[in-house]
Amino acid sequence: MELHCDKKSAIDVVHTPIQHDRTKHVEVDRHFVKEKIEKKIIRLPFIKSEDQLADILTKAVCGKVFYDSLTKLGIGDIYAAT
Repeated sequence: MELHCDKKSAIDVVHTPIQHDRTKHVEVDRHFVKEKIEKKIIRLPFIKSEDQLADILTKAVCGKVFYDSLTKLGIGDIYAAT
């Protein structure tokens, strides 16, 4: 399974065995993900922010980004008459 991530720092936290003060609150999740990566169950490939399709589900984006993402996801005009 691939979990596309647009934050290199988040990918580095999982791959780096050193615990940083800023990662204490995600320590259990980090170990869970690290274990799955080592077992090759999941991969964390980097993806550019403009190609991150999940953004339309998690944050406010401008209309152009929203409609471009809908097109990439294969979702047609939801307001068109059927």
